[in-house]
Amino acid sequence: MIKNIKMLPFIAIIWMCAFSVHADVALKDNSEILGKWNLYAESSKLDSEKKAIKVEWDFKADGILHTTATDSVGRTKEMKIAIKYAVENGEIKKQTKLGQEKYESCKVVKKEGSEMILKCPFLFYFLTKI
Repeated sequence: MIKNIKMLPFIAIIWMCAFSVHADVALKDNSEILGKWNLYAESSKLDSEKKAIKVEWDFKADGILHTTATDSVGRTKEMKIAIKYAVENGEIKKQTKLGQEKYESCKVVKKEGSEMILKCPFLFYFLTKI
C-alpha cells in the first residue's frame, strides 16, 4: 500500500507528459503561419496511415489563403483557389467553399520548427514550411 502511494506522484507526472504531447497549440495571430506550406499528407486519425497529397497553402497577411493543388493522375494538372481565413481563439478558421461564408475551425495539434499538424473537423493535415 505504501509502495503504491509513493508511485502516485511518478504516475501523475508520466500521465501529464503523455497528455501534453497531444495538447493543442494556440496561435497568437496569423504571423505564426504566414507564408507557403507544403500540405503533403492527410489522415482521418492522428496516428493512422497517411494519404499522400500535393497541395501548397500560402497564408497571406490580408486573410487570404491561396491553395494550389496538383493532380498528377487527373485531367486537371493544377487547380488554384483563394479562400478567406483568420486566426481566432488560437485556431485557424478557413472558408469551406469558395463564395460561401461558411467556415471550419482547424486546431494546431503540433507546431515545431517547419512542421505543423492541423486537426480540422474531418481530417488531420500534415504540413511543412517551404
